[in-house]
Amino acid sequence: MTRRILVAGIGNIFLGDDGFGSEVVRTLGDAFSSGADIRVTDYGIGGMHLAYDLLDGWAALVLVDALPDRGSPGMLHVFEADHQSVGATAALDAHGMDPGTVFASLRALGGIPPRTVVIGCEVADTTDGIGLSEPVRAAVPDAVDAVRTALAMLDGQSATWEG
Repeated sequence: MTRRILVAGIGNIFLGDDGFGSEVVRTLGDAFSSGADIRVTDYGIGGMHLAYDLLDGWAALVLVDALPDRGSPGMLHVFEADHQSVGATAALDAHGMDPGTVFASLRALGGIPPRTVVIGCEVADTTDGIGLSEPVRAAVPDAVDAVRTALAMLDGQSATWEG
């Protein structure tokens, strides 16, 4: 059975590696956009737009984003979002783009976050400038593969993420 899954690339392309999510969904291209069950969208810095789109009854979300510099630039992390630890405080924030703010805005609008797999990449540089650093750019093909794996896992609704 096919389930409706939203793939959301987020980040600011004008802040170097923060544009990772946008680059991954651009690389995915139209591979999944032709079907009604899977939609691939670059949300950029439009957190409120993503929150409103999540009100449309998506069974699952694959969120592709840059992660704060806490490790080796270019290192990918794939995990399921823990919506409980994000916090229960519901507040609308038209400018917030981090996942916690998006989910809080969604709750404030009366929605419930779907099952969410996050594909994140450790950043090297988020200063002003367009383009990814070399280690982050090199991680894009693996992130595309991780999105495809997540889609297969979510479509089958595996009990846990094994990535």
